[in-house]
Amino acid sequence: MEMATELGRALAQADEYQVLKRAVASADDDRAIAESKSELEALEKRIEESLRTGGEPDDELKTEYEDAVGRLQTNTTYQVLVSAQANFEKIILKVNQTIQEGIDKGSESRIVTL
Repeated sequence: MEMATELGRALAQADEYQVLKRAVASADDDRAIAESKSELEALEKRIEESLRTGGEPDDELKTEYEDAVGRLQTNTTYQVLVSAQANFEKIILKVNQTIQEGIDKGSESRIVTL
């Protein structure tokens, strides 16, 4: 578990994580993002209700939802957040691959070390 703690500390110090933290904070402070999220949640509830009653959302509702998603996706702060998330996910993927390589090498070894 000590190695996992050290890995967590190293990840927290990575530039990609620091950028992600700042992007999350900026997104949390962005009023347009908050409004878009609220609007999308309300629209999703309406869509779920339509589906739950066995119907299809009407074209107007679909258009409203697509427009709301479009507004969110064109928000610069949101774009920075998505980019930061993708960059940090690349780091996590590399870490997981490296861990898997270590597991594979360790399973081939007959020497047990603790």
